Amino acid sequence: MNRLKNWAKQLKRRLFVLYFAYQDERVPWYAKVFTACVVAYAFSPIDLIPDFIPILGYLDDLILVPLGIFLALKMIPEPVIADCEVKAEELIKNGKPKNWVAGAAVLFIWVLALSWIGVWMLQR
Repeated sequence: MNRLKNWAKQLKRRLFVLYFAYQDERVPWYAKVFTACVVAYAFSPIDLIPDFIPILGYLDDLILVPLGIFLALKMIPEPVIADCEVKAEELIKNGKPKNWVAGAAVLFIWVLALSWIGVWMLQR
């Protein structure tokens, strides 16, 4: 259990590193875009797959977010990561930021999907 807690802590720390890295001008544009998407989704108060859905609800938290973090870190130069790690340590002490824009985007996707399903069911 301690190993799992340490993994989760490390993941959170890496996410904060990415939070600062995507704002750094030394990061290539494609890495910024990908990293911004990973950070926005991870900080979003709304998940693409809601957690109350059995098994699938935690799929994004257990697979998609860690995979996105891993790939984003591979795209960012090491000096940038080193600088951002210092900033991340301070941010961890102050609490996690929320990304309401990403949350609204996910909510919009759900509304569109449910509307489409509703229209489809009415036509049947």
